[in-house]
Amino acid sequence: MSNLAKGRYAKFISDRSGMEFPYKEMVREWNGSRVHVSEFEPKQPQLEPRPYTADPQGLQNARPARTEPATESMLGPNPLSFTANSSTVTVTEVNTQRSVSDIVVLRNVDGSPGGLPFTTLENSTGFTIVSVSSDTFTFNLNTTAAITEKSGGMTVTAGPVTLTPWHTQN
Repeated sequence: MSNLAKGRYAKFISDRSGMEFPYKEMVREWNGSRVHVSEFEPKQPQLEPRPYTADPQGLQNARPARTEPATESMLGPNPLSFTANSSTVTVTEVNTQRSVSDIVVLRNVDGSPGGLPFTTLENSTGFTIVSVSSDTFTFNLNTTAAITEKSGGMTVTAGPVTLTPWHTQN
């Protein structure tokens, strides 16, 4: 058997300070050093970070990519232009994205633009566009305008033939 000192007179040298302390007051630190209780330093939490898990990639109520439904466009003030004895109607729509042969339906036409009843322009089957420029498009009516004017009201909208109300799309 070995003869090791362990009584009240036993001394131990601190690994940190090199000072002599009573043997029974020494403790072991996380790095294996033997130090006095007055010199003890707990392990820094940054030395053992919490486990990191990857960010979740999926969404609980994700909606897949979809093509937005066609919507109607609000036209500027008095967007319709008529020429007397002509069946051509010119519609002003800034930065129009329409093409020749697109079908457009006018809605909310006020009064009697071009001397025509508004119901003639609010045809539910729409009109086929015959020409397009950057800010206008034209279509032909089944009848001719009685007067030359630029009119149509403040709330005219132009959209596709079939529009789904927004509350039924969700």
